[in-house]
Amino acid sequence: ALLTQLDGSSGINAEYGGATQNFARKYKIPIDHLTFSFEVMEAEESMDAKPEDGVYVYGLFIEGAIWDRENGQMGEAAPKILYDTMPVIWLKPVEKKDLNKEGTYEAPVYKTSERRGTLSTTGHSTNFVMIMLLKTEQPPEHWVN
Repeated sequence: ALLTQLDGSSGINAEYGGATQNFARKYKIPIDHLTFSFEVMEAEESMDAKPEDGVYVYGLFIEGAIWDRENGQMGEAAPKILYDTMPVIWLKPVEKKDLNKEGTYEAPVYKTSERRGTLSTTGHSTNFVMIMLLKTEQPPEHWVN
């Protein structure tokens, strides 16, 4: 399963970069010690206020799975359903040492559904944005195949 932002928006890179810089300054933590935790919210498209720390992201789709809103985790896609919309996701800056990856799948996020073009330095698609940790009861291999 992977997340794609099908509208082609590329503002997410600047948004999450600014969020980590602000957090690092506010709490006097070196920026290279930070990463994001991810909380999928109940709201589908917008939030009433900005988060105290981090940034809300919306407009993402999940491919090859659904977001099981009742259980708050990834779920099996229905036959012939390729995409599901994701609710708002809160990107919360945390210190890398405090990030808990247990019970999550590392879902790659792309700017568009097309993953053509590869950066020779990283091997990632030029549309690659980041990895998001999404809650799941399944092992990672389940979502890759």
